[in-house]
Amino acid sequence: MSDARALVAKLWNYCQILRDDGLSYGDYVEQLTYLLFLKMADEQARPPFNRPRIVPEGLDWPSLLDREGEELEAHYLKVLNDLGREPGMLGVVFRKAQNRIQDPAKLRRLVSDLIENEQWMILDADVKGDLYEGLLQKNAEDVKSGAGQYFTPRPLIKAIVEVMRPGPAETINDPACGTGGFLIAAHEFISRDPNLDPDQKQHLQSGALSGTEIVDNTARLCVMNLLLHGIGRPNGVSPIDGGTDSLAADPGKRYSMVLTNPPFGKKSSVTVIGADGEAVRESLTVVREDFWASTSNKQLNFMQHVKTLLEIHGRAAVVVPDNVLFEGGAGETVRRRLLHECDVHTLLRLPTGVFYAQGVKANVLFFDRKPASERPWTQELWVYDLRTNQHFTLKQNPLTLEHLRGFIEAFNPDNRHTRSESERFHRFTYDELIARDKANLDIFWLRDESLEDASTLPTPEVIAAEIAEDLEAALAEFAEIATSLAERDTAAS
Repeated sequence: MSDARALVAKLWNYCQILRDDGLSYGDYVEQLTYLLFLKMADEQARPPFNRPRIVPEGLDWPSLLDREGEELEAHYLKVLNDLGREPGMLGVVFRKAQNRIQDPAKLRRLVSDLIENEQWMILDADVKGDLYEGLLQKNAEDVKSGAGQYFTPRPLIKAIVEVMRPGPAETINDPACGTGGFLIAAHEFISRDPNLDPDQKQHLQSGALSGTEIVDNTARLCVMNLLLHGIGRPNGVSPIDGGTDSLAADPGKRYSMVLTNPPFGKKSSVTVIGADGEAVRESLTVVREDFWASTSNKQLNFMQHVKTLLEIHGRAAVVVPDNVLFEGGAGETVRRRLLHECDVHTLLRLPTGVFYAQGVKANVLFFDRKPASERPWTQELWVYDLRTNQHFTLKQNPLTLEHLRGFIEAFNPDNRHTRSESERFHRFTYDELIARDKANLDIFWLRDESLEDASTLPTPEVIAAEIAEDLEAALAEFAEIATSLAERDTAAS
């Protein structure tokens, strides 16, 4: 078995060679996903595992080893197309798959030198998982790929899971699962328990974790990420529903926990071709009987969807942008109903500069679903301000788990009903919240030190990054306004 660090270096070095041919990080990870799946499926069918073959003969790993040149390229394309029609995890991994490696010699080297020479099934899940997570993170950092919106910072995910403390008997869902960060962190947290019995271990591997991802390419990365971390089986039912829009309908299933960071961008929309041949984006207002308000605001719809997904007394942690906390109209309706029908107990105000997508000002809202009641379930909301006077960037000063330790301690997951206020952690009663204009939950109280003392200003790089984020956010808002005006003009004409 190769040293893990040497294996990582080998894969990265080859990635750079393929990038010289115009292959993006995303394309590389995608091709690696197909080939790793085939190799691991082949290893599982051999000693010491001796499991049934799940990939049809002639489309399996040995069929790639027997070919080279144009014959290999043509056969690889056939493998991708045929396996994309298979059920289960096979279908999710290979659905709509394409070969992005145009040089057959480089494809041959990737197959025979990099992947064939390693026994992947013998590698620890931690090693395989860390390797793949590193590739996904690099892809998220590649601004041109746009993959950052599918990648939530791992320190934030770990902190959220740390305070939510999922248990071995729970069912955990992420309706916008991206590359699977929340599901993997929950799996790792539960796996730490040395007293898990065989039934609990079985439930954790297949049954406890599930998700939905609308983008096929991202769903396949998620499934592979889960497999490499020891979640699910290549020949089993996929825990990820790929290519499905979570907001389209109530799926019917209920879960004890939902952890999610829904996609950025406020409005759901569809592109239609008008009579003049021009492409026009039209807002899609989601209308569902289980929703409190009908709106085209994607974030508000996800909040309502999460509430639907929870079983009674189920718990949720949802990453939401600032507009969900203060927007009027449907936003106010959703907030008031959420405060009444759920116990909305904690809000974490996140600092800027922690997401790969620029211009994001976000928060994490924690709430529990409760039975129907005339009295509001929310008694008090505790707000932790990690934004004011905090300056982070993705490279010079990235957010780490240590930066979130103060929040984890303040949350007090052992007993959140015995908390103490501090400079950054304040308590607000239900009456105070409901009396605020539009039930606005965008609450802050700390003074920005940089407004009073120039010596407390962050470094020029951080200031520049924060200005860029603010401009990105403003541009996104103006784009939304422009789109709405264009839609109104189209409807009127």
